[in-house]
Amino acid sequence: MKKIIYKNICTALIAVFMVGVVPTSCIGLLDEPLENEIIADETDYTQSGNMIQMLYGAYGELYRSQWETHTLIGVRGDDVTAAGDQVPLIETDLFRYDRNFWMYNSVWLNLYSDLIYWHGAMEEIRLYQEAGANAANAEQYIAEIKVMQGLELIQLAKLWGSILIPTSSQPAELYNIEVSSFEEVMQYVSALMDEALPALPNVHPSERSDVAGGITRGAALAVKAMANLELNNWAAVTEATGEIISSGTYALEPNYYQLFKVPGKLNRENVLEFQYSDFGTSTGTVTQYPFETYGPASWTPTVAGASNGWGFYAPTAKYIRFMLDRGEQMRLQTTVLFTPDGIAEVQSEPGYETLPDWVSNVTQDGDVFNNHPRYLFLSGKHYLPSTQLTEGRFTYGTNNNFTAIRYAEILLMHAEAVVNGGAAGPLSADEAVNQVRARAGLEPVAGVALEDVLNEKYAEFGMELGIRFYDLMRYGIEGELNFEGRNFNIESHRFLPYPLEQTTILPQIGQN
Repeated sequence: MKKIIYKNICTALIAVFMVGVVPTSCIGLLDEPLENEIIADETDYTQSGNMIQMLYGAYGELYRSQWETHTLIGVRGDDVTAAGDQVPLIETDLFRYDRNFWMYNSVWLNLYSDLIYWHGAMEEIRLYQEAGANAANAEQYIAEIKVMQGLELIQLAKLWGSILIPTSSQPAELYNIEVSSFEEVMQYVSALMDEALPALPNVHPSERSDVAGGITRGAALAVKAMANLELNNWAAVTEATGEIISSGTYALEPNYYQLFKVPGKLNRENVLEFQYSDFGTSTGTVTQYPFETYGPASWTPTVAGASNGWGFYAPTAKYIRFMLDRGEQMRLQTTVLFTPDGIAEVQSEPGYETLPDWVSNVTQDGDVFNNHPRYLFLSGKHYLPSTQLTEGRFTYGTNNNFTAIRYAEILLMHAEAVVNGGAAGPLSADEAVNQVRARAGLEPVAGVALEDVLNEKYAEFGMELGIRFYDLMRYGIEGELNFEGRNFNIESHRFLPYPLEQTTILPQIGQN
């Protein structure tokens, strides 16, 4: 039988998969997303044991995240500022968009290459199934890949609004696809999750024996809730989040600080996390997320030799003062890494001259964050203490996972939908919010309203995947983004302009 492989989609899925670690894959970028050159290669689809390699390759593509993708998704909120020296990121953070920015085209290609690759993987799985491979396994693998697609379609639509939805592995198909509106994309994703749900294992990701940390029913329900949140379909949100809550599969991790570090890998709170590993060895194979993006350009680590980062993504002083006003300690210490100049910046505003003793540029693991001209603060949620590096490994963040969806988000999406009229189901809005507050060491509140939920999400998800910015967009809240000289207008600045390179080859988006 013939296997059809499209140009720039890897011809071999070479993956090493071990319990608790991630496959590596040889996937390349779609540098020319509309080329449709094909290569014929002999594949024996009757070798059904090879079908799972398609799934491993799909996860490899999901985990092969470029640094610019998640920073661009998250940078525009009032919790984040673009530190570093990357002009496209800095200008985007200031709502000065330019369709010529290389970063826009790179992220577009990153996400679309994933979507097209995943269609190819699903097509291959179908061929194995037709040749006699286990049908239930095939349906599960395809369902997992659909969840990957749903997550990234949401990200594309949040960045650009109206987008193209690929339906096959043929890049040339994009020439003829009609543009789908933001709402249509969310409806498509919701329906896609309904297709996926029946075939997915109903366990915690850590309980999977075939793909440790792999996608389960909870992740599909979470993505469905995310899509319906954008549609203001509160009933669908509470139905999806209510099922996750009622399952008892997930729980908040008491140690918020360690949740984002090596001890937090495959934690019960994590609904979806991208898996990386150094395999417990000082040298050799390693799969890693580019945490250097968030790391310090100047620090004095406890473990000598631990390398620097780039410092491209930093908390805002606005966020820090918001947290101080709430009496936050646990979440603020976890989310923000202070430099001496950063502490002085917070103190420069009246009312903040005297800060709690725990506000320090030395972490509880002894790492010291020094002043640097490109930033005042750094992201603590992307910080791995040098003491948690495997002995002999020195790259910033090596061996840490990347958290994509947490149970706390499920609880607060549920609360948001309930205050907007969705059925409470297993938890009232007060109960959902207070579970999150209790973990943070805060007193319970009563009579929760939308503002309370949004504030709780601001506190809980600072620095995480743009949650804050998209919460504000959902309710047309512009004023919060007009800080430190920014001038935000929702009509002009909610979505990015399409990359210039893409408008020249995709006429349908060029007309938008």
